Amino acid sequence: MALKKFTGDFEINASKKMLYPYISSASGLAQWFADDVNINEDKEYNFIYDEEDHRAIMVGHRLNQYVKFEFPDEGEEDDPAYIEIHLDENELTQSMYMKVVDYSDFEDDEEQYDVWEGLINNLKEIVGG
Repeated sequence: MALKKFTGDFEINASKKMLYPYISSASGLAQWFADDVNINEDKEYNFIYDEEDHRAIMVGHRLNQYVKFEFPDEGEEDDPAYIEIHLDENELTQSMYMKVVDYSDFEDDEEQYDVWEGLINNLKEIVGG
């Protein structure tokens, strides 16, 4: 399966400090990103979508800035699927953006954008943004 990189920017009216727990913690992610999210004793995340498990490892993060999850079971061993979410503020307009980088086997960029837009809208409803 060939993996493809998708990048999207989504405006959201909330502070980095408010948003970061929603992109970095299992309980926060479970509220908007997946049906459920669990962390085991080895700090591996399990994202559950449509009753399917997707194992992930947080391979990068910076407080109130970004998070990156790799999905080692998806993609090639030396080229795993991953998702990065960055919290970026436009200093000129004071607008907050979530920049999403999704490296996966999704074929259609427009469909991928629609999926992420729906997820971000779920988050906006929760944070009031």
